[in-house]
Amino acid sequence: MNNVEVAGNYARTMIGREMRGPNDLGPAMNRLEQKYGLPFWSLDHLRKGKAKTVESGLFQRIRSAYFAHCERQIKVLQHEMRIEKVVGHDVDENLLAEAEALLAKIAAQKKV
Repeated sequence: MNNVEVAGNYARTMIGREMRGPNDLGPAMNRLEQKYGLPFWSLDHLRKGKAKTVESGLFQRIRSAYFAHCERQIKVLQHEMRIEKVVGHDVDENLLAEAEALLAKIAAQKKV
């Protein structure tokens, strides 16, 4: 895969996770622009597969935003698992440990 395809996959994944419903495409891209400084139209062209190239600086920003987005998702899941544990539901400790390990891997990947 080249950088344009990778960046397009990152953009589509982040947009899909950010959307709150079927009519939230534009607002989701606006939120990503606000959170991570990713240009709305660059995200749109990558999402649609119209981008022919991606500047290396933009690629790095998209990649960094993608990993930050993943990290945030994992932290939300960890929080939900901890709540389940406090409430008294059976939560496998291995799941919490795996989530911690995954966060460590993401942190290492962000530094690359």
